[in-house]
Amino acid sequence: MEFSVKSGSPEKQRSACIVVGVFEPRRLSPIAEQLDKISDGYISALLRRGELEGKPGQTLLLHHVPNILSERILLIGCGKERELDERQYKQVIQKTINTLNDTGSMEAVCFLTELHVKGRNNYWKVRQAVETAKETLYSFDQLKTNKSEPRRPLRKMVFNVPTRRELTSGERAIQHGLAIAAGIKAAKDLGNMPPNICNAAYLASQARQLADTYSKNVITRVIGEQQMKELGMNSYLAVGNGSQNESLMSVIEYKGSPAEDARPIVLVGKGLTFDSGGISIKPAEGMDEMKYDMCGAAAVYGVMRMVAELQLPLNVVGVLAGCENMPGGRAYRPGDVLTTMSGQTVEVLNTDAEGRLVLCDVLTYVERFEPETVIDVATLTGACVIALGPSHHRPDVEPQSAGPRADRRLRTGGRSRMASAAWRRVPGTAGV
Repeated sequence: MEFSVKSGSPEKQRSACIVVGVFEPRRLSPIAEQLDKISDGYISALLRRGELEGKPGQTLLLHHVPNILSERILLIGCGKERELDERQYKQVIQKTINTLNDTGSMEAVCFLTELHVKGRNNYWKVRQAVETAKETLYSFDQLKTNKSEPRRPLRKMVFNVPTRRELTSGERAIQHGLAIAAGIKAAKDLGNMPPNICNAAYLASQARQLADTYSKNVITRVIGEQQMKELGMNSYLAVGNGSQNESLMSVIEYKGSPAEDARPIVLVGKGLTFDSGGISIKPAEGMDEMKYDMCGAAAVYGVMRMVAELQLPLNVVGVLAGCENMPGGRAYRPGDVLTTMSGQTVEVLNTDAEGRLVLCDVLTYVERFEPETVIDVATLTGACVIALGPSHHRPDVEPQSAGPRADRRLRTGGRSRMASAAWRRVPGTAGV
């Protein structure tokens, strides 16, 4: 989908659809008020008749409104004006995209970016609108024989900003939003790939392609089993022994800092492309979802792609710890004692606790980069979902002084961590 920004009056727009907000109870946003005035009170009359309350998720599509050049006006319920925060704004954009995609409007001018969101400027609102739109339209259908899409899907979205002075920041917001969205899509695509395609070698090929695409700043090294053996990464190797697919660790280095002595941020992603549990085999029910045990590596890959596309002035190292945990004649066993890369010995009690064995060797390996920060991303235990529900993450931060910084970064990215015993539930999810 194509995105652009402009600055103009709503009544002068010639578009398939104009999108404006309505607050609860039946309060027009400033842009909607302008359209209502031009149309001689047409919109407010509909609201007085109870056509739309303005509650979150409500929509009303108007056709051929008097004195308006555009074919349609889409009214979107935004809830109470004083409660319009980041989360609510994203939900409003999501509802807008889904509705437009169903109406057959192939292009639209969106004035929701002029709504007031607490503590956020127009750059943020445009960027988040782009990210949310791309996420809303995401579908993994590249392996389907028959693909389905709307008859007239949304092709173009124009975001309006209040003044021409903000056009430059709006264009930059679109560029940044597309880069972030592309990284998220890349991570999702990797996660959704079936395990007969996405093995450690496939992860390595994606890492190499990234270096080819961004050769100015990115280099990739792939470490195979022989080199791992020489490094003493015995616990990592043990996990993959039962598989016919070779364990491969892909190391992606991005250098963007102008300072020669800048220490890198290191991202480590658990990349179990399939986790059967090994000899301590998992139950058959739900085992197909064990292809998602590489989502830590997928997330790291997506971040590295985003960092390279944005050309951030940082040094970042991303490690994709590719491996497959399978039963077999060479598989490691409960009762085995392994010597890790750090020299410590580990007794294996359950081969389905493989993640920590892979990650401990990788975390020892990345010490050579003398990192400023190490962020380890892993689908390590389902107990987090049981404890916190599907909408929250459980970060472990060391030292504790980094906790507030991690909190800010998670909130900025629109994600939630478990910070207290109570939080607002996300609609449509189970309570915990």
